[in-house]
Amino acid sequence: MIVDFRKSPATPAPITLCDSPVDTVESLRFLGTIIRPGPEVGAGVKKHSRGYNTTTVEVRPMLTPKQATDLTLQLYGVTITEISPLPSYIDQNFLMVDKEGTNFLLKIMNSEDSKNAIRLEVQTLPMSFLRQHGIPTQTVIPNTTGQLMSMEEIDCGHGAQTYCVRLMTYLPGKTIAKSPVTMQDLYHVGKMVASMDKALQQLVSPNLDVLQNNDVLWSLSRIPLIECSLSVMDGNPLQEVIKAIIKQCKSHVQPKISSFRKGIIHGDTNDMNIIVTPVGNGRHEVSGVLDFGLLMNDCYVFEVAVTIAYMMLKSTSPLDVGGAVLAGWESIMMLNDDERDCLFLLVLGRLCQSVVYGRCNAKKFPDNKKYILTTSEDGTRLITNLWELGKKEVERKWFRDASTFLVN
Repeated sequence: MIVDFRKSPATPAPITLCDSPVDTVESLRFLGTIIRPGPEVGAGVKKHSRGYNTTTVEVRPMLTPKQATDLTLQLYGVTITEISPLPSYIDQNFLMVDKEGTNFLLKIMNSEDSKNAIRLEVQTLPMSFLRQHGIPTQTVIPNTTGQLMSMEEIDCGHGAQTYCVRLMTYLPGKTIAKSPVTMQDLYHVGKMVASMDKALQQLVSPNLDVLQNNDVLWSLSRIPLIECSLSVMDGNPLQEVIKAIIKQCKSHVQPKISSFRKGIIHGDTNDMNIIVTPVGNGRHEVSGVLDFGLLMNDCYVFEVAVTIAYMMLKSTSPLDVGGAVLAGWESIMMLNDDERDCLFLLVLGRLCQSVVYGRCNAKKFPDNKKYILTTSEDGTRLITNLWELGKKEVERKWFRDASTFLVN
């Protein structure tokens, strides 16, 4: 028998999971769960939890209204007279009104994301930058010491943890999810998103490297990793469709990613993150872009796909959405041939991510299940319908509609 007495064992041979190469890391954050390897496996496997000991930590802030009101007075010197909770995935948001009648948004980040102060600083930077470039974003209000963020140790009932706290201006209007937008409106959504990403090309910071998407599960370059969480579908017939979509993404999209153009993107231009206000005749204008928590350096076509996917969810004519959004986007930045060829599968990939990871998080946070599963029913229907129609037919319609779209 040979016994290895070395303190540091030899580096293990490279491995793959779900047909994707993996890297070794000390820990990984997956949907609010901190995953650390057990002693039997050494360093740990990035992007995958199978076979590992997991430690679930309650990362969500759960401040009471009184705690939030007291915190706002302490940090910002603002006396709040009205407060109401707003929905969030795993952070906490409050709509606040001060004694002068001014509306504010108090945002408390989850404790895990709050650990990366540099990343949060870089994600906060674009709000004021984009506002200067004509994109309607919130303004982050400095606290009494002049800082845009406060790291506060708070006990929400499960032990004291540190949370990043920011106070922002409140943008009036309704989310697209709650507004009957027209195709003309969606053209302007596509144009605004492209204009935002183009403006972000000029963003300057010594810390932009923190926006690399290496650990962002929601990046569309990570679509194959959905397969590792498919058990949450519990035998739902959609599971086989999702498997087929993943297979197509592996063979058709992954080899072409190197030809996709990259830059800083919002990463989550969903129907809850875009605010619109009516301007008459049933039309709306974009009056706000929310939540830069997934800001990352990634592929521009991913931004187009995410926007199309979520704009389709509540639309009464979802097949018309792709052409309208694409026409708006391409009025600012044209897609290349490979990007166009992968758009259909990328849209499906985002819908699959939303449905599968939504189910994962709904099990983890059952008290927030209704909000987390917002896209589940509509997403399931869209995945089924788009897959039945097929890539060729859907893309033919999108590209024809985009090329003939008339702006009025």
